[in-house]
Amino acid sequence: MLGKYANCPIAEAVCEFRLTSETKWDPTIPGFLYEKVKEQFPNKEQKLIQEISITQNAHGVRQRVQPSERAFFLATDRKTFMQVGPHLLAVNRLKPYAGWEVFKPKIEDAFRALATVVETKGLQRIGLRYINRIEIPGHSVNLGEYFEFRPFRGQSLPQKNMTSFLVGCILSFADGRDACRLELTNAVPEKAENVSFVLDLDYFLNQPRAVSEDQALEWVESAHQRIDELFEGCITDKLRKLFQEVT
Repeated sequence: MLGKYANCPIAEAVCEFRLTSETKWDPTIPGFLYEKVKEQFPNKEQKLIQEISITQNAHGVRQRVQPSERAFFLATDRKTFMQVGPHLLAVNRLKPYAGWEVFKPKIEDAFRALATVVETKGLQRIGLRYINRIEIPGHSVNLGEYFEFRPFRGQSLPQKNMTSFLVGCILSFADGRDACRLELTNAVPEKAENVSFVLDLDYFLNQPRAVSEDQALEWVESAHQRIDELFEGCITDKLRKLFQEVT
């Protein structure tokens, strides 16, 4: 289970709510929302974010980069923060991750505060994402000893000297309503004597509007349970031992 390890690998957790375009939004909303949450998130910043959207039609795949203004409301330790932009609310937690029992109430408070200042006309997307940074001692490792989810190479391919990799898949849940993107890739280690990997689990609402506003927080709880199961399914007991599982 994520968060039950003394050496917790979670680098960042984020829960995101995207509202439908029919929801009325204006530039005053972030200010009203800040007044609701400023006791928990007293520090306020403004940033310009580059958002990438990918669409596909008969002519091929089109990628568009669009700037978006976002307000950031940060807790005193600046490890937990909210992002507010047009039709968007996100709650982030950076390491050290204190556990779901601490992160979940932040999500609930933020979403309920949004409901008091915005008349929501449906949810386009909900997402719960955990980015895990995994450091393993040694200059090289046998991936099969640590990961159940890893690249496969047939016997006709070289079995050694793989310098980098990226493996991923999208799994379907709840009869296609939900999906989860799993990715594992190698990364630059924080310590020269280690090897490093990033295990990214992004569980999201795959069918817009399929979950109502009243069901959103229940969906988030269910998504967390799924991510817990998937994370445990991706790793071996040897990696659990390295994380120092708390019983």
